[in-house]
Amino acid sequence: MRRRPIAPRGDYGIDAPYVSVSFAGAAIFCAGVAVLCFELSLPLLAGVALLIAIIFALSTLSYLWTRKRGKGRNPKFRLRQFLVWAELLDALPLRGDESLLDVGCGRGAVLMLSAKRIPRGRVVGLDLWSTTDQSGNCAEATLRNAEREGVRDRIELCTGDMRKLPFPDQSFDVVTSSLAIHNIRDQAGREQALAEIIRVLKPGGSALVADFRHTADYQQYLAAQPDVVAERRRLDWRFWYGGPQASTSLVTVRRLP
Repeated sequence: MRRRPIAPRGDYGIDAPYVSVSFAGAAIFCAGVAVLCFELSLPLLAGVALLIAIIFALSTLSYLWTRKRGKGRNPKFRLRQFLVWAELLDALPLRGDESLLDVGCGRGAVLMLSAKRIPRGRVVGLDLWSTTDQSGNCAEATLRNAEREGVRDRIELCTGDMRKLPFPDQSFDVVTSSLAIHNIRDQAGREQALAEIIRVLKPGGSALVADFRHTADYQQYLAAQPDVVAERRRLDWRFWYGGPQASTSLVTVRRLP
């Protein structure tokens, strides 16, 4: 039976806040170009500029809705990536006593959902706590969210680089990562992070990696590893970041026993 969605109680900030600022700036700039073209009696160029301005404006609203409203504390909103991640976690055959690692946990959106599904287990979040990648990102904010969500007793936090996870081999039954690995700029570094996820995953364990860039490369790299099955699929509109051009895909990984 599918769980009834529960609105988050924590404050999960806005991921990559500079993106929404860039979208809004582009919308204002294009609107200004449209006005100028109208004044210069260039209706075709004005129409194109206005269309682009509208697209950027809609992208700004979509991004803010998904990244703020979808992660906020207002119980009226049953939103977006919370519901998607809840469905993904519910699809796993969890007993409730697993060990789970969330790579690039940030302020803990996926971490808290996981902890609620593993009441007798161990849930670990790892991050470098960059405020560029997420507004107000710090371990203290994540712990406050754990208190608000009622899962502080089963949450552990670790400061570390996903390219060199500070855990022994085969430490976790489940590994999750949401919109984190793309922040590594070079392909070799991203592959190193993926290799680390496989290293710490127990035989028979599963990993869920959601991202809006490089996911085809993730799937290709992971599928080439021994004793690993990796599949990729696009997630639905609830996981857009500014529109369909920035949709999120999921790479599902299973390490064979």
